[in-house]
Amino acid sequence: MASGWFYLSCLVLGSLGSMCILFTTYWMQYWRGGFAWDGSVYMFNWHPVFMVSGMVVLYGAASLVYRLPLSWVGPKLPWKLLHAALHLLAFIFTVVGLVAVFQYHNHSKIAHLYSLHSWLGITTVILFACQWFLGFSIFLLPWASQWLRSLLKPVHVFFGACILSLSITSVISGINEKIFFVLKNATKPYSSLPGEAVFANSTGLLVVAFSLLVLYVLLASSWKRPEPGLLTDRQPLLHDRE
Repeated sequence: MASGWFYLSCLVLGSLGSMCILFTTYWMQYWRGGFAWDGSVYMFNWHPVFMVSGMVVLYGAASLVYRLPLSWVGPKLPWKLLHAALHLLAFIFTVVGLVAVFQYHNHSKIAHLYSLHSWLGITTVILFACQWFLGFSIFLLPWASQWLRSLLKPVHVFFGACILSLSITSVISGINEKIFFVLKNATKPYSSLPGEAVFANSTGLLVVAFSLLVLYVLLASSWKRPEPGLLTDRQPLLHDRE
């Protein structure tokens, strides 16, 4: 029954995650004019799509790899590789999203990193990069002792949840900032709640719902991978020399 509820949660998460990406893409396409890669505002439109896809949806999926009941038996190494690969893909999406916004700012002579949204976002990305590098170095490469891995594992899990929480905050603040910037004329002020504002706010709620469900699954003790013991838990990418 527990695994049944888990897979039902995964189905809901898959639906919510897909809707987050589709809603963000539709918002940029329908209300903001579509996409380009030429330094214009249409290049900026890639930024929210890639950030939601990478820092929220793919990051959330990567975080839940060890909650899959299939990962509880057999070698742990394939699941470690999947966990690292999904996070790496999420990071690549994030970098593309950052390139889009920085090039747009350069092209339009807009200052970089001046808003709270940008401060939160760049802090999240830096923490994400450090988290991935340290996770790869400690949990996949063979040099780290089992004692060090056991010591750092709860820290790794804690910062994983913190980064997801920061990602939610960055996305929500980014949506709000964008809406304030584009809906400020007399005919369609944000305060009148035009269709775009309703849609953007709904997209933000979808992001929050997806992320909170991810955090719930991560924290649910009955869905955590059982500790396999010292012998089977130590499966680095490269084997230690005898």
